[in-house]
Amino acid sequence: MSELTPEHRAALIARLTALADDELLLSHRLAEWTGHAPILEEDIALANIAQDELGHAIGWLELRRTLDGSDPDALAYRRAPDEFTNAALTELPKGDWAFTMLRQYLYDAWEALWQDAAKASLYVPLAQVSALTLREERFHFQHTGLWVERLSLGTPESERRMRAALTALWPYALGLFWPLDGEADAIAAGLLPDPSGVKSRWLELVTGHLSRLGLTPPEEQPVARGAHTEHLAPLLEEFQRVARQHPEAVSW
Repeated sequence: MSELTPEHRAALIARLTALADDELLLSHRLAEWTGHAPILEEDIALANIAQDELGHAIGWLELRRTLDGSDPDALAYRRAPDEFTNAALTELPKGDWAFTMLRQYLYDAWEALWQDAAKASLYVPLAQVSALTLREERFHFQHTGLWVERLSLGTPESERRMRAALTALWPYALGLFWPLDGEADAIAAGLLPDPSGVKSRWLELVTGHLSRLGLTPPEEQPVARGAHTEHLAPLLEEFQRVARQHPEAVSW
């Protein structure tokens, strides 16, 4: 395609940053399970998924670097909470196992569908990165979908926890589709996927799976992307602590 306009470049930067912010925070929440998962096999699996999500965050920030020359480490470790544009879904505490598995399932479904749509982006670097990361996301989605099924159809207690998790998470999950300011023109130009189209596919996929398990999402309004909870600041304080204490440190 022809050279990006300033408006399209800004829209791509905003979306790439939001994608990276989601991945950074969710990878941190998943990593909190290391050594605490219910079985050893799942401890390893979830640590691997956390590492994948962190790798995806690096990929989005590196792609942003090609657009504006920004430093990925500075974006991850130097920004204040109000500068993050993640969906609040990704900053919520890890909760119990049902909460973690359902959150990851809802997120994985969104991410896989968004990346599937982004493969057709006319901005070739975005299309290429999306096609690459989609392979891993499909595995994540399959893995967490099986856990949602196992917990929903397991014991009365696991079913109760799954229902409670769905009630708590649903409005935050809907916030994944919240449009970003200035994104409409880039969507119309074929540079970014249309969130409404991704949402339609996501609702069909997710509600279909949940319905087969006897679960019905609540009627809730979405929590807007960028509307943070009280959990973000302490998460970032922990996540950024070492980098802020040793600002002279560099990656090798």
